[in-house]
Amino acid sequence: MISTVRRAARSGGRLGGLPFPRDGGDGYRSHVTESTQGRTSRYEGQTFRRDDWYGDELTDREYVDCEFFDVDLTEATLERVTFTNCAFGNVRFNASRHDDSAFVRCTFTRCNFFEAEFTGCKLVGSTFTDSALRPLTVLGGDWSFVGLSGADLRGVTVQGVRMREADLTGANCTDAILTGVDLSGAQLRGARFVRCDLRGSDLSTLDPTTVERSGAIVDPAQTIVLAQALGFQVG
Repeated sequence: MISTVRRAARSGGRLGGLPFPRDGGDGYRSHVTESTQGRTSRYEGQTFRRDDWYGDELTDREYVDCEFFDVDLTEATLERVTFTNCAFGNVRFNASRHDDSAFVRCTFTRCNFFEAEFTGCKLVGSTFTDSALRPLTVLGGDWSFVGLSGADLRGVTVQGVRMREADLTGANCTDAILTGVDLSGAQLRGARFVRCDLRGSDLSTLDPTTVERSGAIVDPAQTIVLAQALGFQVG
């Protein structure tokens, strides 16, 4: 366990126990406010560069229109932390844990989510580009309208998640577990569901002729939906 003093020295200090926002070395910009109700710290319009938050515990914070570049969040724990319209570049989320947190309309570019876990989180409207997303675990939450086009999702676990109108075009979901997932309205053309467990998921917009599905696992109710999608009359 890294001591408070050592952690503060490593990351350049803390403001009231919180990480200093930086703007690339030219001083501090924008502002940090602290809510009197619930004491939620709010950061707005700030840039964080090369901050080392390895193993840190972040709780009850809100980031709006912020940028994060080369930040290390490896093994960090985030609880009730909200990011809105934020950009992440080369951020390491390796083995991080996210509980009841949100990344709304955020962009992730060349980020690493190796063994990251999201529980009850909201990622509505966020997009992932050139990011490492496996192995990843997502339990519950709302990932509607998320952009995962062409993503490598082999072996990921996604259970009980709302992914309405998500873009999974060309995504590789081979050997993934996608159970109890609401995929209504999702874009699935060109996706690979080879040996993928899809039981309990909404496949109403899945066209079996446009995806790779060898060995995919579905339940009896889903077989009827897929048969109808292929033009069969079930009765």
